[in-house]
Amino acid sequence: MEELGVHLVSYDRAGYGESDPNPKRSRRSEASDIEELADTLKLGSRFYLIGYSLGGHGVWASIKYIPGRLSLDMSAACRSCTSGPCGKLPVAGVSGELVGEAYRKQEVGDQWALRVAYYTPWLLHWWMSQPWLPTSTVVKATTHLPNQLDAQIRDWAVSSGILEKRRKLATQQGIHESYYRDMMVMFGPWEFDPMDLHPPPFPVHLWQGDEDGLVPVTLQRYICKRLGWIEYHELPATGHYLTAVPGFGNLLLKTLLAGTSS
Repeated sequence: MEELGVHLVSYDRAGYGESDPNPKRSRRSEASDIEELADTLKLGSRFYLIGYSLGGHGVWASIKYIPGRLSLDMSAACRSCTSGPCGKLPVAGVSGELVGEAYRKQEVGDQWALRVAYYTPWLLHWWMSQPWLPTSTVVKATTHLPNQLDAQIRDWAVSSGILEKRRKLATQQGIHESYYRDMMVMFGPWEFDPMDLHPPPFPVHLWQGDEDGLVPVTLQRYICKRLGWIEYHELPATGHYLTAVPGFGNLLLKTLLAGTSS
């Protein structure tokens, strides 16, 4: 960061931390929030954008709705860029067989959480609060993580109490207004098909660990093959928590700003 003169801005999206909830949150509103924040902070007419994990839908929305504001777009470890691996649910542009395969590999509780978020989002909060129903292992932090570093990080976060402390800060507006609305926006029906996006006038990079237990690598490979304008970086023996991978931060910034990926 010092070498390249980088200034990073991170913010609480609607419903998280101390940011006001937005019951009408959508992909378009995410892009609008990003643009408004950049203007308020006077970041200039163009800026770089990084999206991680569940926040990746904000990156895709920005490519769709505010492409003229982006110098470069990067989505790191974003789950499927459409509705998520929901069995036979309509996932735009992705083969039903591939989606079904990825969906069946999910834990039963995660399958149900995705299904409810897609078909009956108004029921999601109630569903997730019922101990007798199959609910998301991701939310409960019990998902099987095939990558050793991922598993170690989560076990440490749980045992040290860091995970619970951070969750309380992140969900102080209520878990429904933060995480559950994220699920509805990310895994619900999209109003645009990412596969129909025109190549933007800036480079787009996507990093994916091949041992990611939360984001199906098979879907990422398929999406990036279909969208040839995405520069896809698959990291061997790497899981979901890319920010904890030694040297990844340097690699990301140098790729974005210096045009090197070595």
